[in-house]
Amino acid sequence: MEHQANILLIGGGALGAMAALNMETGSRAVVTAVLRSNFAVVNKKGYEFKSCDHGDIPSWRPTTVLHSIPRLGPGDTPYDFVVITTKNIMDCSPNIVSEIDKCVSPGFTVIVLIQNGLNIEQPYFEKFPTNIVLSGISMIGAQEICPGVIEHTSTDDLSIGAFHNQQLDANREMEAARQFVAIYAASGRASCNYTANTNWHRWRKLVYNVSFNALSAITDLDTGALRLSSHHARILISSAMTEIAAAAKASGHELSVDIVETMIDTDPIEDRFVPSMLQDVRKNRLIEFEYILGEPLREGQRHGVAMPIVTTLYTLCAAIQWRMKQSHAGTQ
Repeated sequence: MEHQANILLIGGGALGAMAALNMETGSRAVVTAVLRSNFAVVNKKGYEFKSCDHGDIPSWRPTTVLHSIPRLGPGDTPYDFVVITTKNIMDCSPNIVSEIDKCVSPGFTVIVLIQNGLNIEQPYFEKFPTNIVLSGISMIGAQEICPGVIEHTSTDDLSIGAFHNQQLDANREMEAARQFVAIYAASGRASCNYTANTNWHRWRKLVYNVSFNALSAITDLDTGALRLSSHHARILISSAMTEIAAAAKASGHELSVDIVETMIDTDPIEDRFVPSMLQDVRKNRLIEFEYILGEPLREGQRHGVAMPIVTTLYTLCAAIQWRMKQSHAGTQ
């Protein structure tokens, strides 16, 4: 039997659940999943999936389900990969970086960040200088419609590459990325590809995320309703996308000339897709606006790119975050 990677997955929402299901379906991995808000339901009944890739699955759970991040002892088997699919909230503590040091074996465990945003690797480089860190860019339509129930409506498409750490060998980083691609692609149910240009892919996805994620969160409209609301909405979306494309170019990552039109129409209007940031707002959860809007905005400003639309979206999302924090403080 082919070696099965020992994988710790942190984050059991829609993205994490789909990743766990896909990796174990391919029989190349044994997954331990760390869940929080949905732990009780999944531990008792398993996940229920309504998936365009895997079909309807009434009950499934990873090999091991935990409620907290484990602490490895001297005799414990180390994790080959620690895969992180949680939302990336810069302005919230404690953060995952400080919590996973007890389960990352120095120089051995590969950290995989299947998360949105720019410059997300930097805290991991600082905390784990001898560990390879991989980038995962997921283009998937999935949401947890209630605890443990995953609705998956567009195919699982994952790009994997290495965040290059100057202290590590680039060939080792590439080999680790290709190894993870093989694990993820083994199911035959998802598209998973290696990319040598991780930041180009991150900027490309930011063209979509900065505009649709932010505007949907601000207006409480899905991507279809947002475009149907008025002609001016499409102009606003296009303007935000153009600013991100300009920031990407100034940072050395030139995107295709038709990137704006491609991204505006990525989601069919009739699908009424709900971006992750709007999902969080509707559930009264903090939003990951700093890495999605703040970092590309700061990167563009460093290169002298005028970004008035993105600045406005960032300011409004910061206000939403403040409101969420006040709401949470009031319930404590």
